[in-house]
Amino acid sequence: MSFERSKKITELQSQYMQQQEKQQQLAKRRKKGLFRRLVMLFSLVIICSAIMITTLYNQSNAIDEKREEQKELDEKLTSLEKEEKLLREEIVKLNDDEYIAKIARRDYFLSDDNEIIFNIKD
Repeated sequence: MSFERSKKITELQSQYMQQQEKQQQLAKRRKKGLFRRLVMLFSLVIICSAIMITTLYNQSNAIDEKREEQKELDEKLTSLEKEEKLLREEIVKLNDDEYIAKIARRDYFLSDDNEIIFNIKD
């Protein structure tokens, strides 16, 4: 019934009505433009957020790897420092003739005068 009524009613063709239609069309265009801008802004925010999150994740992984590598290198450094200390002590000992004679007797089975070497296997 309302459809029949709308057919029977004729629209007024006044300047006021034309102005109202233009304002309604302009409001629709603005609303449509606003929606498009909001969608673009939202998609841009999502893209930027994704880039930042992946960058932070990659940097966090790189930092963790570097920390593990640093721990390993610190352990290696301490072991090398211990080895250096032992080698320096060995150098000091090797300057002593008695120590050299002791090593020669032990490793190469050399003997002093009137000394008998017995080789006992463990």
